[in-house]
Amino acid sequence: MPATVSGIVAYPVTPFSGDGEKIDVAALRILIDRMIDAGVDALAPLGSTGESAYLDDDEWTLVASESIGHTAGRVPTVVGVSELTTAGTVKRARIAESCGATAIMVLPISYWKLSERELRQHFTAVAESVGIPVMVYNNPGTTGIDMSPEFLVGLVDAVDNITMIKESTGDIGRMHRIVELGGGGVPFFNGSNPLARSAFQAGAAGWCTAAPCLVPDQIVQFWKLLRANEIDRADELFTRLDPLLRLLVSRGLPATVKAGLRGLGFEAGDPRLPMLPLETDVAEELEILIAAVRD
Repeated sequence: MPATVSGIVAYPVTPFSGDGEKIDVAALRILIDRMIDAGVDALAPLGSTGESAYLDDDEWTLVASESIGHTAGRVPTVVGVSELTTAGTVKRARIAESCGATAIMVLPISYWKLSERELRQHFTAVAESVGIPVMVYNNPGTTGIDMSPEFLVGLVDAVDNITMIKESTGDIGRMHRIVELGGGGVPFFNGSNPLARSAFQAGAAGWCTAAPCLVPDQIVQFWKLLRANEIDRADELFTRLDPLLRLLVSRGLPATVKAGLRGLGFEAGDPRLPMLPLETDVAEELEILIAAVRD
């Protein structure tokens, strides 16, 4: 099953109403339209940026169905389905598929550190429960589980619809190793903002990023310049983007992105407790960096 996703994969936040108790569907739709209109290549709702771990089942299903439905096939959708148990992840995977998702993304979530045998069983069970492509997501910084390139490529080789890898350790050497192990035929996606330039050089199929929530035109333009082989202009733009990209990932993405949106006059609410809004001084620094990129 070939990969159906590439380029700029944009991760929307999940907007909440003023009191934080309800999903702000209207704001979610506006955010999706802004990113698609700017030219992102795919949308990935319900990743860590979308606070998927902090939503109950009904909320998760609402965001999945609204995101896929409002996107309406304009770009592919990669829905994060991660849950603590295999059964819960399978349930979400099937919901995403029934709503029309292009693909699903699976991050291992666990209280106990999982062995490779347990991880292999988990990913295989989830992949076999649906008929759409699966992106396996490695992010030990948030999960405490680190999957080696050998293990990840092995999953792609062994399970038919596990077709893509998202690598977010920030180690460019791992991306080169994925290319080597997969003979250049395994699509991998960069999930580390500061590595975007070097990841594309290494052969990444795409960049998974929340930055298009704030500066969609500039992120898309960077990718267009790279594809046009206008390397000097791409490097110049990325140099301008880099301080913003680093600040975004210096804190929890829901807090930084929502603070940035608020500074732009777009209200997406606060992150859900126990996460807290960004401190005032950091939010002000973020506004300055966004303005510098948009000028």
